[in-house]
Amino acid sequence: MKTDKHPSFSECMELLEKYNTPAHVKRHCIAVTDVSMAFARALNEKGFDFNIPLIRSAGLLHDIARVEDEHWNKGADLAFERGFQKEAEIIRAHMFYSFKSELNELSEVDMVCLGDRLVKEDEYVGLDERMAYILKKAEYNNINAQQIIQEKIELTRDILKKIEDFVGFPTNEIVKVFGNNLQIRY
Repeated sequence: MKTDKHPSFSECMELLEKYNTPAHVKRHCIAVTDVSMAFARALNEKGFDFNIPLIRSAGLLHDIARVEDEHWNKGADLAFERGFQKEAEIIRAHMFYSFKSELNELSEVDMVCLGDRLVKEDEYVGLDERMAYILKKAEYNNINAQQIIQEKIELTRDILKKIEDFVGFPTNEIVKVFGNNLQIRY
C-alpha cells in the first residue's frame, strides 16, 4: 500500500507503545527527530523543500524495533505494513547510510540519519561524542566494522561542514535556533 500520509506525533507514539519500544528508546527517537527537523528547517529557510512531516514520523519511528535483531529491517517492515512506505525506506536505511556528498543531493533520509548521528541516548551531544560511543560499542567487532564507522564519521563531518557553511550557523547553533527545547551539551 502506497500513501503520502505520514503518521502524526501521537500516532507515532501510539505505535511505539504498541510495539513495546522501551521508554529510553522513545526519548532517543524524540531527540533524533528534534535534531533532524532542526537541520531540515534551517535548510528549508535557505531554499530547500524538505518534507517536515515525513522527517518527523520517520525520526520518531526509526528505532521502533530497537530491541529486535536487525531492528532497521523489522521497524521498516512494521511501517510498510501500515502504509508508511517513505518512513519504511528511511528506517531501513538509517543504520548503514552514507551521506550524499553534495548539498543539493540531500534528502529526508539524510536529515534523519544526521539527527541519529548527533544524539546519544536522548541528548544532542554532537558528532564526536556520539561516534566515540558507537566506536566503543563496536570495539569488540572486527576491524572492518571500525573502519566502516570511521569512514561514515568522515562523510558526516564533511556534510555537516557544508551545511554549516550554507546555513551560516555552526551545528550547535542550528540545533539551538531551529530545534525544540532539547537539552544541548557543548
